[in-house]
Amino acid sequence: MDTIASLFSFITTPVSWVIVQFHSVYGAIFGPDTGWAWGLSIVSLVILIRICLIPLFVKQIKATRAMQTLQPEMKKIQERYKNDKQRQSEEMMKLYKETGTNPLSSCLPILAQSPFFFALYHVLNSIASNDTIGVINTSLLESAQKAHIVGAPLAVKFTDSASKVEALGASLTDVRVVTAIMIVLMSASQFFTQRQLMTKNVDTTVKTPFMQQQKMLMYVFPVMFAVFGINFPVGVLVYWLTTNVWTMGQQMYVIHNNPTPGSKAQAAYLERLHKHVTTNGKVSRRRDKVIVKAIVTKGRDRNEFERKFINGLSKAGLAAQTDGTVIKSDTAAAVETEDGTPTTGTPKRQQPKRQTKAQRQSAAAKAAEESEQKTSLTKSDEPEDAKPATAAKKGGAKSGSGTRSKAQSGQRKGPQRPKSPSKK
Repeated sequence: MDTIASLFSFITTPVSWVIVQFHSVYGAIFGPDTGWAWGLSIVSLVILIRICLIPLFVKQIKATRAMQTLQPEMKKIQERYKNDKQRQSEEMMKLYKETGTNPLSSCLPILAQSPFFFALYHVLNSIASNDTIGVINTSLLESAQKAHIVGAPLAVKFTDSASKVEALGASLTDVRVVTAIMIVLMSASQFFTQRQLMTKNVDTTVKTPFMQQQKMLMYVFPVMFAVFGINFPVGVLVYWLTTNVWTMGQQMYVIHNNPTPGSKAQAAYLERLHKHVTTNGKVSRRRDKVIVKAIVTKGRDRNEFERKFINGLSKAGLAAQTDGTVIKSDTAAAVETEDGTPTTGTPKRQQPKRQTKAQRQSAAAKAAEESEQKTSLTKSDEPEDAKPATAAKKGGAKSGSGTRSKAQSGQRKGPQRPKSPSKK
């Protein structure tokens, strides 16, 4: 173990130095030999590491979303070259290169944490073995061995023997109860973090093998933590539980404020944003402006939740701009359909309904009656010397009345086609 520790002294020495510096601060408050001083030193180490890893976490989020966006294209490549694995790999790498996506970027925070985790593990093992390591000298080693976290020494494991535990001034029952509770909490926090990601922050419109893989990991990771956790010292369990809680809180913040497009979290976010914008008449926060700008830029490629957001603004008399701001709109509200086609609020002109035969006959009879009444009124207004001329046209009038009667019976006006003789 000493050989391994010496080989990795480039990382164990800085980790032990950071723990000692935090211990000097908390030791002045709680006492140098207390579990609070050493336990909080480990927690502070985790917080410091995670703050330094925030840029990598942001890159991880972008990489994960880019991978989710590429899932449909990746599925097409897999189906197209399912019998040629080499060509499939080449096309995948070409797709990654064209889009600037790196699949390993989603693993960066875990990979970056692993050296610190390894170094802390060896520091605590050295304390349990009564060996100095890094900047932890003999006096600090004795202080760390006296430290107990809720009755469990800092450097003991769930699998340690009763004699080793008693040598550090604790009982085996207390150690196993404390470590079991911490392992359960560590596994539960990991499960909740992964479940929160799968149920709230995944695009529900895309169904790919990637999602099935993530669901499987949601159950595999907690089991792995439970299995390996029994071989971790209490101090390492404190480290891992703290980093899981940090990851869970960090992810909750990201899901609440910057959700994945097409996910349930985005629907909830846009609903809150719509309520805020319609109440205040503007977009206040810079982060919200960035999201509104991205939605406007998409155009017809918007998903269901984004179209609903734009339509809600239009109905409220507001219009989203390309710079992410919102202004009042005096024009008719434009509403987008499911396929993204904008339609105005003006109702479409409806075609008149087709009339039945009875309705057409009734309308023709009514029109003929009105025409006859007008003709009679005109005749009554004529002078006496014009009546003989009118009488001369009596025959024509009769034929006209016959035509009208035929029109009333529903037949067409004009010369009729002669009926063909019936065949006997």
